[in-house]
Amino acid sequence: MAEIKLTALTALGLLGGCIVDLFGGWDAGLQSLFLFMAIDYITGLIVAGVFKKSRKSLKGALESRAAWKGLLRKGASLGVVLIACRLDLLLGSTIIRDATVIAYCGNELMSITENIGLMGVPLPKVITNALEALQQKDEH
Repeated sequence: MAEIKLTALTALGLLGGCIVDLFGGWDAGLQSLFLFMAIDYITGLIVAGVFKKSRKSLKGALESRAAWKGLLRKGASLGVVLIACRLDLLLGSTIIRDATVIAYCGNELMSITENIGLMGVPLPKVITNALEALQQKDEH
């Protein structure tokens, strides 16, 4: 039994290492992006499941379809990061990947802040003003 466990963990480690290598390495940017995505998803589930204030469903409640769509969006974002990493490999740089990761981190942070606001947690005025400005810019 111990040999099966060791083999499975070794295979899982190799698979994880290969995936991380495809994304350009497990650096602070990628770690932050994964962390922000997880926090955003969890706070989104809390907003919908507990507070019933989600903007992703008609009644504001938790819906499996909306949750699934959120996961698919995050997967698509990671696909764009993967493409950016591969472009950087072709160009011999890290600029495109890093810029893409930073942009997605900013997007996740905006969504986390919005979720926290929907929970009723008071936010500093400077953050709410910045969010409103970004949302207005996004609408145009």
